[in-house]
Amino acid sequence: MGYMNSQFRTVEPALIEQRKAFRHPVQIQRTAIRQHGKTAKKGELVDVSIYGCRVASDSMIAEGSRVWLRFEDSSPITATAIWCKDGHVGCRFDETLDQKLFRRLTLISE
Repeated sequence: MGYMNSQFRTVEPALIEQRKAFRHPVQIQRTAIRQHGKTAKKGELVDVSIYGCRVASDSMIAEGSRVWLRFEDSSPITATAIWCKDGHVGCRFDETLDQKLFRRLTLISE
């Protein structure tokens, strides 16, 4: 039977966006990221939504780790590291980001 000897072409996995909200580029980039029991490390906020963010950092953070983030002059924000790859950490905030802080992080001033 012909179908037993059929060859299938290999394909790459589909790139499916699974975020709840679009991530916005940021204007305020300086941030600190800290794991429980460790000292804070400097990082750079790459993008943000009200549900999470991506931080560029030299820190190796395990997936599922609890982290605390501090953006310029903000109170600490608790989050969970969802992924860590190529010097970036994807974090999901425990609580939705405050609207005023979100605006301050993403507002373009000219």
